[in-house]
Amino acid sequence: MTTAPTRTLETHTLDVPGARLAYDIRPNESSSALPLMLIGSPMGASGFETLASHFTDRSVVTYDPRGSERSQRTDGRLENATEEHADDVHRVISAVGGPVDLFASSGGAVNALALVARHSDDVRVLVAHEPPDFVVLPDRDRVLAAADDMYDTYRRRGFGSAMAKFIALTSHKGEIPADFTSRPAPDPAMFGMPTEDDGRRDDPLFARNPATIRYQPDIDALRRASTRIVLAVGEASADQLTDRATRTIAERLGLDVAVFPGGHGGFNRSEWDPTADPDAFAATLRQILDSPS
Repeated sequence: MTTAPTRTLETHTLDVPGARLAYDIRPNESSSALPLMLIGSPMGASGFETLASHFTDRSVVTYDPRGSERSQRTDGRLENATEEHADDVHRVISAVGGPVDLFASSGGAVNALALVARHSDDVRVLVAHEPPDFVVLPDRDRVLAAADDMYDTYRRRGFGSAMAKFIALTSHKGEIPADFTSRPAPDPAMFGMPTEDDGRRDDPLFARNPATIRYQPDIDALRRASTRIVLAVGEASADQLTDRATRTIAERLGLDVAVFPGGHGGFNRSEWDPTADPDAFAATLRQILDSPS
């Protein structure tokens, strides 16, 4: 495999209502292609280094969502709203001189759907990869009850215990059974998670973004949007929560679902996901972005 050339990384900050955002540009001033923006949530820019390295033929923009990594709230609040994230992405796109093509993963895909519903002129193509919009699911009451139990576990026992429940919930295949929250709690050590409570209660996943899974996408606005929207799943995520939510949204929009190699984080090599193939993932993304429709 040929090693991609190293590019200068330009880092900027942007003051927005309630937060100061950090964003990065990997420039390619000779390219006529739209910039490619890569976003997640709560994952920040550092999670997209591998994927960005596959797109040296165009400028690439990444950022840290408010409350994650370098981007911090300035208003003293803890929790983020999906609409706030969407407005933040809109402001970053404006700052870099959009429009852009947008690859959005996980909570970033939820935020991207909110963005396109409000500002479709910002985005030519949106690839929304496994948005955890659990409120759209037929078993949403059971899913949300299990999620609330996970958040409550974080408040009572800290990160490791909550992360063990997060893994158990998000890896479950099929509908969530009625007795899910009454089952014995998984041992954090089984997943390599800390068993001791460090006392912190500001984790970006468990404390700052619980609203993500409850965001109701504006289907009518998305249907009217000028953006070409591609809902995408990982082939290793079949029948898990994010796969099911993505397929439900795609069905409501009358769209087919694109299938990427690997699972939820298939664009990064990970000891937790032997199915991940970042090279094949990037090739699939490029094929979608280059496709006329």
